[in-house]
Amino acid sequence: MRAVYLAAVAALALTSAWAVAQDAPESLLPKMFEDSTPAAPKPSTAKPAVPPGSANREGTRSVSTPVVQPLSGPGNIASGNVNAQEGSDNVLSRVPSLEELAKMTPDDFEALLGTDVVFDTPPQARRSMDTAGLLDESEGGLRPDSLSVQNGRLIELLLSANKGSLVSRWGHILVRRALVSRLRAPQGMSPQDFLALRVGLLLRMGETDAARALLQDIDIADYTPAVGNVALDVYQGTADFTGLCPIIATQGDLRDDPTWNVAKTMCQAFRGNSAAAIAELDRDMSRGTMPKIDMLLAQKYTGAAGKSRKAVTIEWDQVKDMTPWRYGLALGVGLEPPAKLMAAAGPQYNYVAALAPMVGLERRAAAADWAGASGVLSNAAMVDLYSQIYVDSSVTGDWQDRAESLRDAYTQQDAAARLSAMQALWNGAADSSARYARQVLTAAAAARMPASQEMADQAALLIASMLSAGYDANAVRWASVVPAGSESWALLALAAPGRTTPVDTGTLDKFIKGDGSAGKRKAAFLIAGLAALDRLGSSQAGRYSNDMALRLNIATRWTEAIDSAARRGDQASVILLAGFGMQGADWHRMTPRYLFHIISALRQVGLEADARMIAAEAVARV
Repeated sequence: MRAVYLAAVAALALTSAWAVAQDAPESLLPKMFEDSTPAAPKPSTAKPAVPPGSANREGTRSVSTPVVQPLSGPGNIASGNVNAQEGSDNVLSRVPSLEELAKMTPDDFEALLGTDVVFDTPPQARRSMDTAGLLDESEGGLRPDSLSVQNGRLIELLLSANKGSLVSRWGHILVRRALVSRLRAPQGMSPQDFLALRVGLLLRMGETDAARALLQDIDIADYTPAVGNVALDVYQGTADFTGLCPIIATQGDLRDDPTWNVAKTMCQAFRGNSAAAIAELDRDMSRGTMPKIDMLLAQKYTGAAGKSRKAVTIEWDQVKDMTPWRYGLALGVGLEPPAKLMAAAGPQYNYVAALAPMVGLERRAAAADWAGASGVLSNAAMVDLYSQIYVDSSVTGDWQDRAESLRDAYTQQDAAARLSAMQALWNGAADSSARYARQVLTAAAAARMPASQEMADQAALLIASMLSAGYDANAVRWASVVPAGSESWALLALAAPGRTTPVDTGTLDKFIKGDGSAGKRKAAFLIAGLAALDRLGSSQAGRYSNDMALRLNIATRWTEAIDSAARRGDQASVILLAGFGMQGADWHRMTPRYLFHIISALRQVGLEADARMIAAEAVARV
């Protein structure tokens, strides 16, 4: 690696550290909503009790600290790690100091770049490719050898053929955890190819921050063309095109296509050659290297690197579609494409907007209605976003009203008033997906609600809200309140931890009879979930399956594969196969038979908490 880029690489590593999970909050009340005035009640400081086997609640289980590789200090850099060879004219004999670098003219700097120097990363700072990832097993990740004996071609299929859109929020969270775990590559696959496949799937899932963190867990010197192909996608998705510059500086020949070459020119400007970069982009514009809008955005982004006074006007009238390149550059220069253009662009851009710190709070909140339902945003992240809206006086109108409703859902002294505030958020959603995202938003507030007979008719929505973020222990408190055979009863029958007795078939029959969903899909998912969790006797499960034509035991190649992995105790393969089987835009794309095999396999490999949450989510969202 060239010496002159060591500082850039170190700075990039420091600014791009990604925390996989946050520590558990001391209170269910967000700090920004705390109020010292007498009108606001004192927030509870007691944590909800979580029994053994309770769900992986966001912010309580699988907690980890940021996984950041230690950077070697200045003493390590100068401790004989420059591999100088006697008589060599192209070896840097001494690393210039920061003061010397600051005094260099652009010509001096270019001359230094032009020398074919060799600077090796100190051995203690190098990272092994064997187990690239963010989550160690001790931090909630999978075992490093989970896939090491698996057939590489099968894993490649499961990762490459997964389009990233999963019907289940909890399924999304589970697959993400598997993808960012520190894993060895399966048989017949190189570590770089394995990492590139994982990064690619994370991007398709909308997990741009996780994808960047995983990509940055390997040294640039270990990049291959496969890694280079996803690297550009990563930095487009995070609107961080300068993040490409250290890669291009040392591995510029990884690709040779118009997009990569224009990115090279942009990086040239950020090295101090803005005039030459602008001139090169002008030539690319005249040659038609890329569409006009792409080149204009590249020029505007490049102009921020120097003192160029060239005005670049971005007009969207003739633009027919959105691309990651266009959206990333637009965000990078502080532009928001027209709403009409974005409406037809697809949900992946909402995931980018929800995570992008440069996007306005109102736009991020609107995007959170997508990102929260899918699993990209946690309950804590959504509450933090609304808390920022609440304290920002420049945000007015509907979004400020919603932030105030969320605060009321936490702080109103009367339980009925808190419920009314939550209902205002739920009922104000544009569609069923956004409504579920609002239930994720109110999960901790719902967990604070006292179980009471007066609210039994609203218990299903409250319980669904709690379970969306894993507050199963709080939800179980309603068991003595909810009517037998109601939807609330069904959700608790699936989500309750530690249940060892089968459900009463008379109560189950009552639920089936009263199920008003299309084609009685709620009842079908309930039976599939109960049978998979071993909470319905095998003979009864078979009878219900035959009566409702669920075909739970009819085998396919996919069911045989996931059942086989479950019998072997192959946790990682079960997760990837489950993710493959959960693809779809909504729960109407899921079948009871596939749900049965997913829940059963997860339970068999020790992921019962995740299985319970997925089963309850199916009934709540269909």
